[in-house]
Amino acid sequence: MSLDIDRISKRYGDVVALREMTFSVGDGELFGFVGSNGAGKTTTMRIALGVLSADSGAVRWNDKPVDLDARRQIGYMPEERGLYPKMKVGEQLVFLAELHGMSTADAKRASLEWTKRLGIEQKLDDEVQKLSLGNQQRVQLAAALVHDPKVLILDEPFSGLDPVAVDVMSEVLRTKAADGVPVVFSSHQLDLVERLCDRVGIVRDGQMVAGGTVDELRKSGTPRLSVSAPDAPTGWADGLAGVTVVEYGPTTVLELSETADDQQVLRAALGTGPVREFSWAAPSLTELFREVVKA
Repeated sequence: MSLDIDRISKRYGDVVALREMTFSVGDGELFGFVGSNGAGKTTTMRIALGVLSADSGAVRWNDKPVDLDARRQIGYMPEERGLYPKMKVGEQLVFLAELHGMSTADAKRASLEWTKRLGIEQKLDDEVQKLSLGNQQRVQLAAALVHDPKVLILDEPFSGLDPVAVDVMSEVLRTKAADGVPVVFSSHQLDLVERLCDRVGIVRDGQMVAGGTVDELRKSGTPRLSVSAPDAPTGWADGLAGVTVVEYGPTTVLELSETADDQQVLRAALGTGPVREFSWAAPSLTELFREVVKA
C-alpha cells in the first residue's frame, strides 16, 4: 500500500507548475521531496490534499482515489502558518482533532499527548501568536498529528527550528514511519534529508528529475577527488588537464574528466608539499542537488 502521485500536471496560464509529476511513498517510508523555490513541491502537496485540482493525472492512496474520507486521514503541515493566531494552543488542537471526527475526550487526550512529546505542554493555555516561531512550528506539527493520521504530508517542517527542536521532530517522524505511516516532507536542509530519509526525489521545473535512495542518488553523481595538501597555495590545481576545481580550502575538492589522470593531480599536489589525504568519494546529497538543478 502506498501514496501514489501519478503523472499530475498543473498549469497557471502560460506558467507550467507541474509536468507529469510522479512518485510513490510506501507504508513506513520517509520520503524527502526537495527542489529549489518554485520547483513545484508545494503545488504537488496541495493537489495531494485536494486543496488544488490537477489538470491531469491522479493521486491515489492504497490504490484508490483520494476522496474526502481519505483526506481526513492525512496529516498536513503547510509551509506557511495555518493556525488561528488568537486561539489558545490546547483549544485549537482539540478543535482540529474534532474536525477530523474525534470525540472531545479523545481530542483532549491526543492534544496533551502530542504537546508533551513535542515539549510544548506548558503552552496549552497560550495564544499561538504569543509563541516563538519555533514553538509555533511545534504546534503546527501537533495539529498535523493530533488526529492519528494514516499519511503525513509536511511542507518544510524543520523551518525555523533550533537543533534541539530538529532532533525532537526527527524522532517523531521516525516513530510515525516505524508505525507504518507513509511520510513525505519537503526541506531545504539537505544534510537532514540525507540522514533521515529512506528515499529522496529531486524536483526541477515541475518535474521529478532524480529519485532513489540516498546511496543510489550519490552514486549517480560525478565522483569527487578530495586532496588535503596543507602547504598548497590556492590555484595549485588550475590548468591541470581534465580537472575542474569544485572548491579550494584546507581540503581541495576536484572533479576529473574520464581522460584526466589522478596521478598527475597527486604529483602536482606533492609538488607543493606533503599530502595528508587523497581520496575519491561520491558527492553528498547537497552537492548532487546543485549538480542536478543546474543541469
